[in-house]
Parts: sequence; structure tokens; C-alpha cells
Amino acid sequence: MATFYDEMAVMALDMITEFGQPVIIRATTVGEYDPDTGSAPPDTVTDQTAQGILLDFSGQEFQNNSLIKRGDKKLKIAAQDLAWAPELLNKVIVQGRTWSIVPPLKEINPAGTPILYELQVRS
Repeated sequence: MATFYDEMAVMALDMITEFGQPVIIRATTVGEYDPDTGSAPPDTVTDQTAQGILLDFSGQEFQNNSLIKRGDKKLKIAAQDLAWAPELLNKVIVQGRTWSIVPPLKEINPAGTPILYELQVRS
């Protein structure tokens, strides 16, 4: 039987899918330098598609948080069905534009069930 929070995670995914848009989360793993060969293999890029909503910060949020810069956006991503959670060093691609994730990265995770990730992104 699904728990209440499992059901909320599914509901969040359904709503964000209906009202949001596909988002690509890109993780890059840097090839480790090999001193014997004097080189490093190429970086490995791993993409996953998520569902997200890109929003502007409100005036109140700008007043209360000096870490928000002009042009920053708030990106809410449904946690359900993600292969891995977004991290600060990842990039996100929304509508063909690449954004960096800047702190804070918030995970809405009641009772150990990830429901939503709220990211501050900057291009």
C-alpha cells in the first residue's frame, strides 16, 4: 500500500507534467588524470529528463534574500521517477537554455519520501 507521501509525490509529478515542461538535468563527470599516459579520458555527460516549472522570484524574495541576483529563476522539479537527485554541480536545460544551479538547493522530503526539488538557477 502506498503511503500518503508516495501519493503526494505522484500527484506533484502529475501536476507539474500538466502545467510545467520537460527539463534536462545534466551531470558531468570529469575524466580522472592518468599519470602513466599523461592524459585524462573525456568527460562523461549523463542527462535525465524531468518535469519542472520555471518561475520568477517575487519582489519579497529579493528583499529577504541577498543571494538572489537579477535574472535568477526558481525551478521546481518533481522528484517522482528521477533516476538521481539534482546536485549543485549539475546543469539544467530549460527551453534550450542552460542554467547553473546555485545554492540553496531544497529537497521537499517529508518522512523520507522526496516529493519536490526547488532550485535557484542562473544562466
